[in-house]
Amino acid sequence: MKSIKDINVDNKRVLVRCDFNVPLDDDGNISDDFRIKETLPIIKYLIENKAKIILISHLGEPDGKIVDNLKLNKVQEKLSELLGIVVKKADDCIGQEVTEMVGDLNSGEVLLLENLRFHKEETENNSEFAQELSKLAEIYINEAFSVCHRAHASIVGITKYLPGFPGFLLEKEILNLDKILRNPQQPMVAIIGGKKVGTKTKVINKISKVADFVLISGLIKKEAIEKNIEFDFPEKIIGPIDSLDALDIDEKSQELFKGKIINAKTVLWNGPFGKTEDKEYIKGTLAIANAIIESKAFSVVGGGETIEFLNKEGLLSKFSHVSTGGGAMLSYLSGEELPGIFALDDNI
Repeated sequence: MKSIKDINVDNKRVLVRCDFNVPLDDDGNISDDFRIKETLPIIKYLIENKAKIILISHLGEPDGKIVDNLKLNKVQEKLSELLGIVVKKADDCIGQEVTEMVGDLNSGEVLLLENLRFHKEETENNSEFAQELSKLAEIYINEAFSVCHRAHASIVGITKYLPGFPGFLLEKEILNLDKILRNPQQPMVAIIGGKKVGTKTKVINKISKVADFVLISGLIKKEAIEKNIEFDFPEKIIGPIDSLDALDIDEKSQELFKGKIINAKTVLWNGPFGKTEDKEYIKGTLAIANAIIESKAFSVVGGGETIEFLNKEGLLSKFSHVSTGGGAMLSYLSGEELPGIFALDDNI
């Protein structure tokens, strides 16, 4: 896969597919800007190299309709603040007005287009919509690993019409996840929290091939028992000792988990181990986080709830790699072919 650094972007219109699908509070303000900050290196690189930068993203699930509180105005404000420049914004992502705004861009300027999912054609991977987006630029960059498991127009369809490249973040995600899959330093511990065993059985089985232990949440263990799901390496799977549907893991289970984590050289973590949005039930998840940090292992963490929790606790920087992807991270680690990455491989 070629790098964008191999291409001269001077005075070129460059379309960057970002993931600005950030959590919002009740007042519509951004409650966690992690994903926005992760896109800054590629944007700054393009500014420094005098590209004309067009940013595209989705926010929420508007189902092809314009939803006021899912407009990207707050993202525009945050980007302007973080970059220290005025980021322009369009009221749509296609159409004559957008084309004119792109045409007026000077080298080093940044334009943010409106929520892609205000058009149902985005999630349908509509070829005409993808072509309309492609006409805005000369180069396409995918910097949205977290939606690479979706075959959407701005992820897959657009690569049929523009030369496409991975962004710095996408390259970093693949590099660090491949360290987990292909050559992890042993002992390795995988930690899979949250719920929905049906969506996580595949990754548990795949990661069990390389991990020494896979620690799972009580809800996953309970559901696996109830549905008679058998894991490929049951001797490696460890869940809480009892109270499987508790809102937090008890001290006995915490000690069991910590005993496995503390000697690890590689740790993968996706999903919380309790109702972490409630301060009363964060002890177990916090104990896991601190054990990982104490182990000094190469650590990869992902999943929206987990990242939001660690950010609130001021622990995010203590991990070796923080993935922007939840579902995409699990799909990649399950060995699935991600449409967004395949499209770039096929395109270049």
